[in-house]
Amino acid sequence: MSEHGHVVVWIDHHQARIFQLAADGDGTRIRSSHPHQHLHHKANSIGSGHAPVDRTFLERVSHALLDSGAVLITGPSGAKDELAAHLARLHPELAARVSAVETVDHPTDGELLALARKFFRADDRMHTQTRRPPGSGAS
Repeated sequence: MSEHGHVVVWIDHHQARIFQLAADGDGTRIRSSHPHQHLHHKANSIGSGHAPVDRTFLERVSHALLDSGAVLITGPSGAKDELAAHLARLHPELAARVSAVETVDHPTDGELLALARKFFRADDRMHTQTRRPPGSGAS
């Protein structure tokens, strides 16, 4: 991925779809190594009924984002928040580039790209006064 490109990630507990907005090609898909699990909490049982966090999956997604610029994390479930927390804990320099974490159900690739373009147009306008290009010398 290019160094200063906007990137959108859609993630659930089974896969992550990553798209660089500057390139209209196919995105990157990263799948979790955990099998598809439906867990249900039962009365008087131990555990929350939730699947454990797949840290290996989150790390593979993190590595796919290392060279990105601004990042929008989306998804329908808690996986998006788990990714944001993972980045904050293990990759703070990347976490600083996360523009937002948004709830989005199951969009098509085209819908996801359209949503991200709209988001980054507004986000870039809001931050034009505070963001400076590398090497500009402005503080």
